[in-house]
Amino acid sequence: MNRTTLKTGIAALALLAGTAASAETLRIQTYIAPETISGRNAQAFVEDVATMSDGDLTIDMFFSSSVVKSVEGWDASVNGIIDCDMTQASYQTGKDPGFQFLGDIMGGYETPWQQYAWLYERGGLEIANELYNEYGMQLVGWWLYGPESMSSTTPLAGVEDLKDWKFRSPPGMETEIFAKLGASPVVMDFNEIFTALETGIIDGADASGLANNVGLGLYDVAGYATFPGFHSMPSDHLACNKTRWDGLSEKNKRIMSVAMHKLGMRTTLAMMVANETAAKELEAEGVTLHNWGEADRSEFRKAARDTWEEWAQKSPAARKIVDSHVSFMTELGLIEPSESN
Repeated sequence: MNRTTLKTGIAALALLAGTAASAETLRIQTYIAPETISGRNAQAFVEDVATMSDGDLTIDMFFSSSVVKSVEGWDASVNGIIDCDMTQASYQTGKDPGFQFLGDIMGGYETPWQQYAWLYERGGLEIANELYNEYGMQLVGWWLYGPESMSSTTPLAGVEDLKDWKFRSPPGMETEIFAKLGASPVVMDFNEIFTALETGIIDGADASGLANNVGLGLYDVAGYATFPGFHSMPSDHLACNKTRWDGLSEKNKRIMSVAMHKLGMRTTLAMMVANETAAKELEAEGVTLHNWGEADRSEFRKAARDTWEEWAQKSPAARKIVDSHVSFMTELGLIEPSESN
């Protein structure tokens, strides 16, 4: 081997060693199962990051909350057990009520695109990260599967049908909004919904989007649903340990952000198609889908707005986030200027 060849080989080995040394892996936990639509998109996100970084940044994705419980993902990230959490901000309302309005605004935006627009076009990401950073985390982005649908064994044609309607609700602000409208929310675990419906313990449920509700078997019992949904549109997030995030190169931060944009768009589009397909199939099977009119939606939004205001008074962060949402909803025409005063 001549000297030139030897030098070239040594340089190549040094380059490979440097690349190997600089390669990083992020450990991310999601509560999504890998076989679902969202799970497949999350796996595509992993592959996108590896491809765009030429292997400089890889992700170990832990599906179905396989490391810690879903509600513990945030704290596990802060404490270094994992690096990033893929759940939603509303799990953190015990830390600050402002997180509610970064996880599920309830009765606010009508489409996922409006909600994304607040985050990416109206300064929402910067406002959110003031709060995330305070608790040692960085919000990278959102992925939304769209408005949820309520399922019921009785008609749900409008606000009047909420009177004395006993339904499964997640904890927090939602219970307060529905109680204002005469409903009887019952907080229970997700896996208890089907049995509670089947045995008549509840009349209905706020579980998930229409297609996911089909997968849960809810319409084997429930003959009615709201569609398109309007009351709830959770924002699942990717949030990373702030120190870990700051340690990434600017290139890898950009790659993560771009891949997150794609994950959001593909998830929203895929679920839109799945929900529309499910709607057609359910109607053919005799399930009644109620699309609430503007008057009923406005009445629901008013109850939601009253509750937002109550929550906004609980912390400076909640006040700032609510005011920002209301300003943008007014700009979009979802709220009349007189309502936002």
